[in-house]
Amino acid sequence: MSVRIAFPALALLLLTGGLGPAQADDKAAAAVASEEGGKYFDADGNPTFKFENGEVDWYTFSGYRRYHSDCHVCHGPDGVGSSYAPALATSLKTMDYGTFISIVAEGRKNVGGGKESVMPAFGDNKNVYCYMDDLYVYLRARAVGDLPRGRPPKKADKPEGAKEHEASCMGG
Repeated sequence: MSVRIAFPALALLLLTGGLGPAQADDKAAAAVASEEGGKYFDADGNPTFKFENGEVDWYTFSGYRRYHSDCHVCHGPDGVGSSYAPALATSLKTMDYGTFISIVAEGRKNVGGGKESVMPAFGDNKNVYCYMDDLYVYLRARAVGDLPRGRPPKKADKPEGAKEHEASCMGG
């Protein structure tokens, strides 16, 4: 293989992050590795959920509430999708945290097969933007199969850090 071909191939490999498709998220990858003020993180430092003995952490419960306030109209109840928008509980199986945040903040437009679908940008909507981590952990819990459909039966108390973040982000 010539150097002219090898270098672009190597550059493409490095830019795409590897040889195959995005690694699927699963229960092992979503496992809690650390906790900070009631907020949980996986081994890679991404937000994750804690669902134990029928009780969810505050952020997962908040994500459930925010999802059903702002997202379910298009994406269906509990992230199962609709004829209008995809199932986010399925999409998050192969979507990383950074991509999720980017799409929610900036929106996305897909055109294919004679059909156009548009995800509006929510980067200026504080009711979504201030709770993106909450939305992510709720949908992640649904995606890996740890959280059943419906309202979580029990939730942990709201941590001080969540109260402080909310007041700071919402301007209160």
